[in-house]
Amino acid sequence: MESASIASIGYDAAVGTLEVEFRSGGVYHYYAVPREVHRAFLAADSHGRFFRTSIRDRYPCRRADQP
Repeated sequence: MESASIASIGYDAAVGTLEVEFRSGGVYHYYAVPREVHRAFLAADSHGRFFRTSIRDRYPCRRADQP
């Protein structure tokens, strides 16, 4: 995966949790993300743009290292 801002993308289909690791070091979990959104994220020409327009501020999230 090539992205200037995103290091990796993971997905737990059983619970609909998307994990995004940023190159800046933060890891965030996004909840109730449909499988189709995950697939579109992986297929996007620009992962950063897709994240900003289709994931950030659309799904509840929590930084992975915070309780």
